[in-house]
Amino acid sequence: MSEPGLRVQARVDLAAIRRNCELLVRAAPRSELCAVVKADAYGHGALAVARAARDGGARRLAVVDGVEAEQLRAGGVDGPLLVMGALTEDGLRRALAAHAEVVVWDVRGLDAVRALGGGTVHVKLDSGMGRLGTRDAPTATATVRAALDAPEIELAGLMTHFATADERDDGGFMDRQLAAFNEWAAPIKSEHPALILHAANSAAVLRDDATHLDMVRCGIAVYGIDPFGVDGRAAGLEPALELTSYVAQVKACRAGESAGYGRRFTAERDTNIAVVPVGYGDGWRRGLTNNGTVSIAGRPCPIAGTISMDSFTVDVGPDAGEELVGATVALIGAGGPTAEEIAARLGTIGYEVTCALTARVPRIHYGEPE
Repeated sequence: MSEPGLRVQARVDLAAIRRNCELLVRAAPRSELCAVVKADAYGHGALAVARAARDGGARRLAVVDGVEAEQLRAGGVDGPLLVMGALTEDGLRRALAAHAEVVVWDVRGLDAVRALGGGTVHVKLDSGMGRLGTRDAPTATATVRAALDAPEIELAGLMTHFATADERDDGGFMDRQLAAFNEWAAPIKSEHPALILHAANSAAVLRDDATHLDMVRCGIAVYGIDPFGVDGRAAGLEPALELTSYVAQVKACRAGESAGYGRRFTAERDTNIAVVPVGYGDGWRRGLTNNGTVSIAGRPCPIAGTISMDSFTVDVGPDAGEELVGATVALIGAGGPTAEEIAARLGTIGYEVTCALTARVPRIHYGEPE
């Protein structure tokens, strides 16, 4: 149900978030669940989602930087919190002040933590992603030894990140990454059994039990979106976000008349055009120009013309009229296309679809525990 008076709204079902976390806990029963709530919980609203994820069994949360860590703590979110991204000196200071755990991969990073009074760290081996972390196992091992020798440092875990977990036919690359990580981490774990080994993202959790280790870091699956880009519901996940608007105007568009910037839509027959007051200023991407459908009053209708900053137009056919003014328009979910379907139209991934929603779209959370 839409909130009255709102031009556009993203409704987020926190009960679905909880149930998705419970499903992930069942999928990796011997592993701790870390729910990734960076980027404002992939556009869903970090504070509310963090609480729901914890209710669903997530024992740890993960963000990208010190600012996100501060925001969660300021909102009253407690418990273990992992900052996974690169940190400036100020960002590191903020993360440590928020009592968050941080990621290092060499002694220089460890020294930066020590210079600020110490803290809890995870050491990252780049086993093939090619981003943060060291590719050199001896460097990673030296960082581990230095952390263990430093009284102001607590070494919590060893980690890596998969590059192709969401590609089932990846030529065995994920398996090679896992083998490289285990070859490095297992001997250290045998000496220090309290260390947490973690590698798996959402796709790896659903794809291969061998990746689960001591902890799994799930992002997109928490939100009910399929990490493989097909349909999360097939795996039992529940999409948590619905994006809706309304029909602001319906007008006749005769054959040969056009709608929108650049006349990207020209009517081939007499029809009617509905104007929806949502656009790329809200995160409804310009790449959807003449590309896809939305649902109006439960009926799929094609997008007709250019997506503007604040509005777009839809061909509602020759038989529709003023009765549609005020009708609900489902853009994501709620009977409209799924995030995965929109991503396929755009040639991207579901993550980008929800993360693209801008701050001017109100997030309305429901399904909170009493």
